[in-house]
Parts: sequence; structure tokens; C-alpha cells
Amino acid sequence: MARRTETGGRLDDAARAGWLYYVAGRTQDEIATAMGISRQSAQRLVSLAVAERLIKVRLDHPIAECLELAQRLKERFALVHVDVVPTDPASTSTTVGIAEAGAAEIERWLKRPEPIVLAVGTGRTLKAAIDQLPAMECPQHRIMSLTGNIGPDGSAAYYNVIFSMADAVKARHFPMPLPVLVSSAKERDLLHQQSLVQSTLKLAQEADVAFVGVGELGPDAPLCVDGFLDREEMAQLMAQGAAGEICGWMFDREGKLLSGSINERVASVPLPSRDNAAVIGLAKGSRKHLAILSALKGRMINGLITDEATAKYLLSA
Repeated sequence: MARRTETGGRLDDAARAGWLYYVAGRTQDEIATAMGISRQSAQRLVSLAVAERLIKVRLDHPIAECLELAQRLKERFALVHVDVVPTDPASTSTTVGIAEAGAAEIERWLKRPEPIVLAVGTGRTLKAAIDQLPAMECPQHRIMSLTGNIGPDGSAAYYNVIFSMADAVKARHFPMPLPVLVSSAKERDLLHQQSLVQSTLKLAQEADVAFVGVGELGPDAPLCVDGFLDREEMAQLMAQGAAGEICGWMFDREGKLLSGSINERVASVPLPSRDNAAVIGLAKGSRKHLAILSALKGRMINGLITDEATAKYLLSA
């Protein structure tokens, strides 16, 4: 019989304790008795199950104020989908809440019996959402990446989610085998002429839905933190009127793509047509307010998953 590793065995115990607590509704004392451990050990195992993301919680009840805010956003910006989640005033996380809501919406699309093309962007929020997906078998669907999967140092981009999604969802997946940014427009055009890339570019035109992050700009923005741009380049872009980015594409306060700038070096696939596809942005937080508002103004996205505080800002702006 195969022996359990120490780590694997502890996670097995954590999963069992988590199931007993969250699914079976047992108390920690009852779990301790059932598993033959102390109450303190049972408590630690339940906490470990949460920390290791073995437990995924979804709220199955509509909150009236969130529904009202979602409807108002939908009407104001002519959106095809809006989901507003509660705001935790004490939290500094930019993903909690919207990651879970994003996972639920992605799952709804993947449960469709008819074949679809689902496109994904990149970033921390999307990665957090993909981490919440249950294991699924979706051989009828095709999943594609809108962004390159190679970082500035030649390594795999950490927040490119196509591969982690492929682990959770058994569907054909199509990565973009390019850097996120290239050195020039000429290099991008040359790379886009490659047959493997051409097939991905064409597939994007068939996308039924896309899930993307909406990125803020500034010296602490992910594009700087992750090494794609230095602070001087970021300052220059903001001086040119850049207000936000989606999949590396820079846009101004009116949601129009900047011309003659870094966009000439972006190797990402152009966003699917908002006339034919749902392009759903996942974003919240004061640092992203301007970027989200600008993206909505210019119809860079026609769907949004956000929180109450951000929704109220968007409606008052």
C-alpha cells in the first residue's frame, strides 16, 4: 500500500475536517471525537483547510442593495452583465469577493452544453478567480488566452491564467506563445504572422465571452511591479493621458486606445468585439476607480464584476 506523505496526509486530514465542519455541520468537538484528535487539532485542521483553499464558499442569496446597484450600472453603461458583491471596509484585498463572483460566472458559461469560445486575460484578480473554479469536464469548449505568456525576463508570466485554468477545466486551451510586450511594432507584426499565433488571433474573433482584469496605472501598478515597465515609462504614459490598461492595451479617460505609444508593442490579442461577445471586467478598489470608469465610458468592456463601494463611485462620477 502506498504511504501518505506527511504534507499530503495533513491535507487529507484538513480536507476531512473541513468537510465535516462546513458540509456536515459538525462542531469542532464532534470533529475531534470522529477523527480521534484533540479539539485544538480539529480547529487547526479546519483553519488549514481554509488557508489552503480546500474550502470555497459562495453566498447563495441575492442582497437587495447589491442587486439595485447592479441594475443601475447596467442601465447607465448599457452593460450585458453586472455583478456587485458586498464591500468589506476592513479588507485591503483587491480580489476577495469579486474573485468568487467571477469564478461563479465563469462556471456558468462553462456549464453550457453548446460549444463556446471563452477568452481570458491575465492578472491577480483573474488568477484568484480561476483558483476558485471546481474541477470540471468541458471537452466541448475552447479556452484561449488574450495575452502572451512570457515575462520580461523570458520566464513564464506568473499571472497568465490559461495553464492553471487548463488544470481545473478539461477543455482545449490555446495559449498565446508570445511575450506580453515586444521591442517594436515591427517585431510584433512579424510574430503575429506566425501560423501558431495566427490561429489564436482568428479564434479570438469567435469568442463568445472574455474575462479580463482592469489595471490601474502608476509607479505601484502591476505593470511596474512585475517588471514590464519601469517607472519612467509609466510616468510618460500617464503624461500622454493613459488612465488604465486591459491585457496591456493602454486607454485614456474616455476609454480610447492610446495611439503611437506602448500599444504598438503590445503582443496581446485585440479584445473581442463587444457587439458579438460579452467582455466582462473584474475589478474593484479606489486605486482602480479611474481605470474602471474610463473602460466603461469607452465600452472597452460591456460587463463588470465589482463591489458596492466601487459601484457607488461609478454611479456618482
